[in-house]
Amino acid sequence: MKKYDTINSAILLVRLVVGPVFLSEGIQKFLFPALRGAGRFIKIGLPAPEFLSYFVASFEIACGLLILLGLFTRYAAIPLIIIMLVAISSTKIPILLNEGFWAMIHAARTDWAMLLGSVCILLTGAGKFSIQSYFKIGKQIKT
Repeated sequence: MKKYDTINSAILLVRLVVGPVFLSEGIQKFLFPALRGAGRFIKIGLPAPEFLSYFVASFEIACGLLILLGLFTRYAAIPLIIIMLVAISSTKIPILLNEGFWAMIHAARTDWAMLLGSVCILLTGAGKFSIQSYFKIGKQIKT
């Protein structure tokens, strides 16, 4: 396998992790609002929880789908990075202050993985195995 194909395979794997997780989390905010949407946003003290939960869910669904398909992935990664930074600061910092470092690290593992996966996608783009590459939309990485 060529080096270029190996890199693009790795990018595809990151997209296959990040895209579906955000897509499913966004859908769950609509399906289970008391548990995953507005109810959770109320619990952590975010302002305008009903509006904000549907707003975030819409971005998670749209951007997760774009990343999964490999279309405008760099643009789609930006809102997801913001969502993860807010999630970490609003839910994991209180755990750090109240329960300590190890409890926070345990609770933050998925958030951290999704944040770094989104940053990776922002840096690399969609890669060769994507709709974006197939239709030659935007610039592709060269190795």
